[in-house]
Amino acid sequence: MNGKLKITLIAHQTGLSISTVSRVLAGKANTSEAARQKVMACARQHGILQDLSQGRLMLNNLVIFAPPRAFSVRTDIFYYKVIQSVIDALRPWEVRISSCGLEEDRSDSALFVEKMNHPHIHSLAADLNKPCVLVNCSDREMRLDSVSPDHQLIGEFSASWLFQQGHRNILNLQCLRRNTMELRLAGIRQAWMRQNLTFDAGQHLVTTSGFGAEEAELAVTSWLSALPDRSRWPSAILAGGDFMAMGAVAAINKFGLSVPGDISVMSTDSSNLAEIHDVPLTSVQVPRDELGFEAVQLLQRRLLRPAAPPCNLLLQGKLAVRESVRRFSAHKMKPALSTHHPQLYDDRA
Repeated sequence: MNGKLKITLIAHQTGLSISTVSRVLAGKANTSEAARQKVMACARQHGILQDLSQGRLMLNNLVIFAPPRAFSVRTDIFYYKVIQSVIDALRPWEVRISSCGLEEDRSDSALFVEKMNHPHIHSLAADLNKPCVLVNCSDREMRLDSVSPDHQLIGEFSASWLFQQGHRNILNLQCLRRNTMELRLAGIRQAWMRQNLTFDAGQHLVTTSGFGAEEAELAVTSWLSALPDRSRWPSAILAGGDFMAMGAVAAINKFGLSVPGDISVMSTDSSNLAEIHDVPLTSVQVPRDELGFEAVQLLQRRLLRPAAPPCNLLLQGKLAVRESVRRFSAHKMKPALSTHHPQLYDDRA
């Protein structure tokens, strides 16, 4: 059955015009929700959706729920870029995009009701079969699709890579304010276990209340000062982000030491600072711009296959080897270098 016959069949069975059916199947925004539901139901009944071109998007209206800080590049560049990647992914199609800013700790129930007629977005989406994708989190009830960086594997990989370079005494500089950071720490602990080493939080972990360079510098300075025996100082510091890594480098320099000559520094959450720092940081680039595209693909999958099992898509990070980590060998120590050519991660901003 060719495309024209499919549209004619759906129009005949739904009582809608051929032009309306065509607009719905093309993902156009100028159609009513009632018409769209009729067309989609009929198309599924006849198995027509399975034959549609992958270039067509079944989505025509999207609401982005996020904390208010996520909508400003100045307050949260990570989630701001995620949202922009969603918008970029939808740019080729006529999709109405709106946003709803909600507080993280005390969500405004009235705003939820106004936007979605129910105070719980997860339950609403699951109970009413509204296609919904969670970004950088997961539904513990296993009813909704989600896409996230694989934080635990990123943490495990980063620590394991330092072990492979010959480091054994590694200090972890982390902010555990978010569950995603707890997952990375769990991965770091797993790397220790795989090396048959005991992870002692008192010796191997320094925590901060935020991700800023200044407080990271103070935390590392305090920790090193408490150990006058420099033979017990770490050979490497694994930081939770580039700003924290910058703070660690500043603290190391305070003691007249160099990076990576005396202490190596690595970041587990690369941003646009990693490559332009005085000592270009070896880091793991956490997928961020890719999250929006994959979220849209999951929404498309849910529309095409509403009965498919919910999935939790985990995206892996990418190692960028630069100049801030030294590799140990039996006879000498040398920086682990690559032919990586600097390019700002946020050069599209």
